[in-house]
Amino acid sequence: MTAAAPGADPAHSGCHGSAVAPGTGPEAVPARSGRLVPVVESVRPGLPGAGVVPGVDLPRLARLLGGPDTAWLVERVRRRLEREESLTASVSLTGPSPAQRAAAERLLGRPPGAGRSLTVPLAAVDAVLRRSGISPHGLADAVLALTGPVTPRREVADREAESWRRAYAPLEALPVAFADWAASLRTAGTARRLARTPEATAALLTRAATVLTTLPLPAPYSPPTSLASFAARIVDDAHALDDGTALATIVLSAIRAVNGLPDGSGAQWRREAWASAGLLRDDLSSTVLVLNLRGTPPLDWHADLGEPAVLTLRQLASRPPAAASVPAHVRICENPAVLAAAADAHGPHCPTLICLQGQPSAAALTLLRHLHAQGATLHYHGDFDWGGLRIAAHLLRHVPWRPWRFAAADYRAAATRRPGAPLLTGTPADAPWDPELRRALEAVGLRVEEESVGADLLADLGQPGRA
Repeated sequence: MTAAAPGADPAHSGCHGSAVAPGTGPEAVPARSGRLVPVVESVRPGLPGAGVVPGVDLPRLARLLGGPDTAWLVERVRRRLEREESLTASVSLTGPSPAQRAAAERLLGRPPGAGRSLTVPLAAVDAVLRRSGISPHGLADAVLALTGPVTPRREVADREAESWRRAYAPLEALPVAFADWAASLRTAGTARRLARTPEATAALLTRAATVLTTLPLPAPYSPPTSLASFAARIVDDAHALDDGTALATIVLSAIRAVNGLPDGSGAQWRREAWASAGLLRDDLSSTVLVLNLRGTPPLDWHADLGEPAVLTLRQLASRPPAAASVPAHVRICENPAVLAAAADAHGPHCPTLICLQGQPSAAALTLLRHLHAQGATLHYHGDFDWGGLRIAAHLLRHVPWRPWRFAAADYRAAATRRPGAPLLTGTPADAPWDPELRRALEAVGLRVEEESVGADLLADLGQPGRA
């Protein structure tokens, strides 16, 4: 096989071209990569006219490198440009077809070898393009002319990172109470998984920020609001906060974090989470358990019998207990077993007792706010564990209360009497009403449930004059 004369056009020389030894003479000049511009649309290799690069003889270039048998080579070079790598190395293709070998021979002016892979020195290709005048500035310009502009991957990554930073910007305007939640949301990637793109994420978090800044949450004594009505008023869509929507998922996670609610799932958990922010899915499913509370005919009837009563939010919203019947002191417990034991032990003589049954429902918060507004002093007791402290702290954010045997000294005394109590587990929580209580729980490390100190609570209830 005879090599073409120097300066001959490889695109017109049939099976002949300029044989080039890599690493010598002009062949070793690196391809120029400083002319890269942002890519608007990716163009398939082999399409003439994909990019306009001054000095490139596009018809001859298309014949030499624009065919399907050299497409792999063009794509490899393009990827190297994207990674801002040198074009002086060699690239290889495993298991090339005869046509691909023949194309490489036409390009280099010599057989590329007969091994199981096809290796092409990029510096040699660059030299051919420069010598022939097809691409005076070499291989980089040739690939740009065939496939269009290239954006380095570093720039793509930087732009994407900036797009995601802007997507989370709406959270920066939230009140400081949401700061920790916003940081964890970004770290967990929840919004990113839900919305997938920076643009969609920005739209989602903008709506979420609008909802969170207008929640009834900051106004402890405001009446509860219908969830659907709130969504219609705030984001012009009554179903925007329905179960399963991305917006509801984001907003509920914020409410859970700010109110210190435990992780959970299911309709009941979501109902109580919304209720903790003053939003109601309905006014019948939210209830509160009471003993010897007076102020309406049904309540008076139950109190005369010393029997517990269940009040719905609907009842409390339409007809709360009369102010004249509100007692000076109201006891609050966390667990229904304590209230049932009080009814059994004291009947109609038991002081007014309210039971939260765990996290305070919208009905419970509505009732306790009403009692406080009418002058009642509230006294609270709950479980001595991290969940119990979170429930108590959440209640304290909505309505003031005094501890009822619910301080550090009470815990230590109860734990001493119950050395076989279960070990304390979970994430620690603060006790704003008594900072020493957290330290006591951490030091002792036992869980004391409210039911296990029921005898002490019943003794207090048997002395109505003791506050």
